[in-house]
Amino acid sequence: MDQMPGYGQDPSSATSKNPDDQYQPEHMVSKKYSPAITVLMACVLFLAGSAAAYSGIQTVMGDEVTISGAATSGPYVYLFLTGPNLPENGVALHDITKRADRGYFTKVSVDGDRWSYTWHTGSINGKLDEGTYTLWVVSGPNDRSRLAQADYRTISVTLGKPFITVDTPVQPGSMDLQSVPDGASVTVNGDYRGKTPLVISGLSPSTYTVSFSRPGFLEMYAQVIVQGGRNSEVIANLQPETGSLAVNSTPSGARVLLDQTFAGLSPVVLLNTTPGNHTITLEKDGYVTTARQVSLAFGQQTPVDVVLVPVPTAVPPATQAAGLVPAMAGAVVTVLGLLAYSHRRTR
Repeated sequence: MDQMPGYGQDPSSATSKNPDDQYQPEHMVSKKYSPAITVLMACVLFLAGSAAAYSGIQTVMGDEVTISGAATSGPYVYLFLTGPNLPENGVALHDITKRADRGYFTKVSVDGDRWSYTWHTGSINGKLDEGTYTLWVVSGPNDRSRLAQADYRTISVTLGKPFITVDTPVQPGSMDLQSVPDGASVTVNGDYRGKTPLVISGLSPSTYTVSFSRPGFLEMYAQVIVQGGRNSEVIANLQPETGSLAVNSTPSGARVLLDQTFAGLSPVVLLNTTPGNHTITLEKDGYVTTARQVSLAFGQQTPVDVVLVPVPTAVPPATQAAGLVPAMAGAVVTVLGLLAYSHRRTR
């Protein structure tokens, strides 16, 4: 900021003809503000942005801070600063070696009823300590000890220590996604990305939710951690969707074979059975072995009800012999009769 009249020079040697620009010490300042004017100024002088007045300004030393407000008290407002290791009555914002109680302020023009000032905290002819300061905006050239003769407002300014950071470049990672069987649809964090086998590259290091789905198989989820510059491999062994077979026989207690493998005694429910076509075979002593072809759908239970047929009863050997004697006797009689008849005719 350009040096204003009275900045950096002894007050008694100021060449400006404007008495306001000379920032005279208290015993040389004319008390020209009447109580009525002071009350009026108290009503109309304020900092722009009421939220800033409550929360204050947070910044670091070396930054620029712009403050503004409104004033109808005159053509200028006067700024000074108090805080850690500064004189009690304040210093000029643009040069912290100039004390307010010696007539030095930062003088800002009011345009209409608005004023604004950009404070270059790195160009203040000195160095401020880290901490919280109070910035004073006064209707006249009055330091902290003489605020009764002027209206004023304050705002808190917290200056932090400057710092430097270096952002380490983040290398992307990748995922190599496979499934058994192949052809599973893949989503990453809910977004469809393709079918397995699938390689997804250019991923930011993070944890991702990956799903694998394929008709006839249960959907599978996996949490995949992707690290920068590395490839995360995932192999999803998909489990088939299953159904069940409820096998019942009349009479019960028959041996049940599922595709020629023993599965239990009827009645029995065969759980976790792969959907598709199957052969159910029932065996029981004294009954004819019976087989049924069944088709099982995903997630369903298919009933299989079988009525077993008894094995036909065999004829006992004694019964067969008893029937053979009469039959042979009848045959002998028949043969003898035929021989007698033939003999008579030949005579």
